[in-house]
Amino acid sequence: MIKRETYMSRIRPFIGNDLVKVLTGIRRSGKSVMLDLIKEELCASGVDSSQFISINFENMSNAHLCTAVALHDEIIRRASEIKGKVYLFFDEIQEVDAWEKCINSFRVELDCDIYITGSNAKLLSGELATYLAGRYVEFVVYPFSFAEFIELYHTVCPNADNRQCFSKYLTAGGMPYLSNLRYDETASRQYLRDLWGSVELKDIVKRNNIRDVDMLERIIAYVTSNIGTAFSSTAISKYLKSEGRSVSPETVLSYIKACTDAFLFYQVKRQAQFGWYDGTEDVVPFIKYLLGIILSACKDFADRFALVETKLPALETVRRVTMEKVGRFTKQDIRELCPSLSINSIEGALRKLVAAGELKREGAGKNICYYRLK
Repeated sequence: MIKRETYMSRIRPFIGNDLVKVLTGIRRSGKSVMLDLIKEELCASGVDSSQFISINFENMSNAHLCTAVALHDEIIRRASEIKGKVYLFFDEIQEVDAWEKCINSFRVELDCDIYITGSNAKLLSGELATYLAGRYVEFVVYPFSFAEFIELYHTVCPNADNRQCFSKYLTAGGMPYLSNLRYDETASRQYLRDLWGSVELKDIVKRNNIRDVDMLERIIAYVTSNIGTAFSSTAISKYLKSEGRSVSPETVLSYIKACTDAFLFYQVKRQAQFGWYDGTEDVVPFIKYLLGIILSACKDFADRFALVETKLPALETVRRVTMEKVGRFTKQDIRELCPSLSINSIEGALRKLVAAGELKREGAGKNICYYRLK
């Protein structure tokens, strides 16, 4: 087992504290092994393995625990039998519905140290992830670097020189399990082909409800054929049109985003494209981008604080929010800016504003939206 000290050195300062440690990365990149390495580290520091609770949610024997309530009840029951601090290890946590609520509850109820893994970048981007805001640290686990690959490849071919190692690394890649196949070319290709199928089906098609799988595969084929080359969604759209498949640039972007969320692709920003390898890249675009985010966040905070600084009737609060809106907006948009108001209060205020002729309402059901008339 490769110790992967690069990752352990980043994780080690957080071991034992109440922050949730989140390990993300493409399937089979070694996240489960990282959990084992953390367990080894804990045992070496004097923690008894009886204090560990480990669950892999890809194991069908744990299918009954794939809801927040079921998992919560099971962990609370098992934790009650453990003396001292409890160490929780959850592999592929995204399989559990509303897992964020459950994890946050453990933080509150138990004296515990929590480690979770997931195979999708959206793991912490959903609405439920707000339960963990400011309470987790994330580590992206990649397949083996070349240095790690050499260390493992030498256990299979001890006499291989760096040139031979690099040639094998280029053709086989850094997926850890390949060492179990002794880097046999035929077996490695079969494994990587099946792994690709798993990522495509589970992490891209199924998770994003993609119906046109043929279009997805065409887009992936284009991207993989142009690695290292700058291209745009418009260029892909035009290429596919020449192939007899019409698709908008927006759809191309959504498909590529689904692939990056599954860690199949990694986006390189244009400003960071040149000079990064020798330290001569221009950092000004990134600084401007960062300052823009900070400025936007400060303005948003100031606007929200102004709404709650003085206690106002619901009607006046909603009126002030709508006056800042440009174009159409929904009831949910108002709710996000008025967290202190109930949904009934917001709906009542919107009805009054419509009746007063200040707002106009359009649509029906889930498609209702509003815009200002005055």
